[in-house]
Amino acid sequence: MSITFSNTYKVKSLHGRYICLEDILPLMENLPSKLFELSVIGYSHQDRPIHYIRVGNGAKKVVIWSQMHGNETSTTRALFDIFQWLQKGSRQAKEILEHCTLHIIPMLNPDGAFYYTRLNANSKDLNRDAHLQTQKEIKVLCDLVKQIQPDFAFNLHEQRTIFSAGNTNKIATLSFLAPSENEQRDITPCRKKAMALIAEINKDLQNILPEQIGRYDDSFNINCTGDTFTVLGIPTLLFEVGHFAGDYTRELCRDFVGHAIKLGLYAIATSSISAEAYQPYFDIPQNGKCFNDIVIRQALLKVSDKETRVVDIALQFEEKLIARKLRFIPKVVAISDEVSNYGHLEIQANKRLISLEGSPDAITLNMVLPSCYLADELVVLQSDFL
Repeated sequence: MSITFSNTYKVKSLHGRYICLEDILPLMENLPSKLFELSVIGYSHQDRPIHYIRVGNGAKKVVIWSQMHGNETSTTRALFDIFQWLQKGSRQAKEILEHCTLHIIPMLNPDGAFYYTRLNANSKDLNRDAHLQTQKEIKVLCDLVKQIQPDFAFNLHEQRTIFSAGNTNKIATLSFLAPSENEQRDITPCRKKAMALIAEINKDLQNILPEQIGRYDDSFNINCTGDTFTVLGIPTLLFEVGHFAGDYTRELCRDFVGHAIKLGLYAIATSSISAEAYQPYFDIPQNGKCFNDIVIRQALLKVSDKETRVVDIALQFEEKLIARKLRFIPKVVAISDEVSNYGHLEIQANKRLISLEGSPDAITLNMVLPSCYLADELVVLQSDFL
């Protein structure tokens, strides 16, 4: 492939992890009508509009949707970067628009986006409703797919910071899956096409993210969107945006997934994806769960009035929207003699006493721990990552 990785086309007004409908509305309205066709194709549980964007005039049809989970925004930001890239008219962009027609829902779950939740406003996970279609939002997507009968579907998501590329110390910055279409996880012709396209994308991504691409577990669940569409014979690619060192805003990850989407579209546009080229898909390591956000090593912990022990303490951030501002709240998820996971941030306590700021209470499992003392040193653990 011949697309150069770049963040030149980043839409700078779309920044940060909290992105809701009011943030993307002006951007959609400013898309040039000579290139983009914009319409409302349905409404959410709370009657927020679900927008659809059509771009390109090619015979190969690709359906793409983002923010099925309202708190997964990196791919939405990446899509608007791609819209800007398509407008600039590079050779690769022109080839995509000449050979493909893209059918895009940039925000499938606008209620969840507003509240920054995985679920919709009816407390349902849209990615577990594709088979029964009880929710308005998923019916919008399924109706579009039924109408379009796409050659490929791109299902855009984010994953937690716990994931590694294999059981290693390599972060799974991006992960992919060609979903199964039965309980036996058979390697069917439909899956092979999705696998071959993922393998092609991965080949180029290794140049910018060496050993940081993972593969999701392919256990079958007919309620999941990708599994349902694969059963219908539509090669579906799950894109999962993970973590990159220090990138809790996922602004770098946004660039990486935008590049991955462009690579996939360019491969569809310029080549016939051979189902028989699927085998390199299995060279991508399956995701492990080898990370925590913070690991404090070798801290002297008070466990009673008379007893202390040296422990490792692992913390994981909980993302909470407070007064329309996203905060990352550190919570203790493990206390043990040795935490085997790696920390995105590792703090060496060197057997200093760990204690709470201004409190005699002991540090315990499931405790929210925004800061602590290591002997006399104050360590701030909470951050807004602005």
